Amino acid sequence: MDELESDRPSWNEYFMGICTLVSSRSTCTRRKVGAVLVKEKRILCSGYNGAPAKVPHCKETGCLRAQMKVPSGEKHELCRGVHAEQNAIIQAAFHGIQVNGSVLYCTNQPCSICAKMIINAGIKTVYYSDGYHDPLTLDMFDKAKVELVQLSA
Repeated sequence: MDELESDRPSWNEYFMGICTLVSSRSTCTRRKVGAVLVKEKRILCSGYNGAPAKVPHCKETGCLRAQMKVPSGEKHELCRGVHAEQNAIIQAAFHGIQVNGSVLYCTNQPCSICAKMIINAGIKTVYYSDGYHDPLTLDMFDKAKVELVQLSA
């Protein structure tokens, strides 16, 4: 590695750093998550978790899941928020960007709902920093041959 390269972050550090910045836009009161879709070392789209456009955010209305005492990792449908991974895929579709064969960087391991979208979108590898206990995600990614890689913080 030459001197110039030693002063620069690796590609994984670079894209994960961008994920962290993207997560700062989150309006979720429980967990701030950011996601970045990448292909050939180029950013295709990003997303963070929060309410759909034109819907009041949890910071304004309070967390529906907290009000209903729903534990983390359960009943994902009882939330007004859209997950970061979902928003990145949706934004790509909205703007006509093909994500088949891309890589997803995410601050957290995807849940099983996001895993299904990732698989069907043709995303081949998911890099994440923080764990999220969802054995169904691991099983589906294994069967669909989606590589899941945890990066050290």
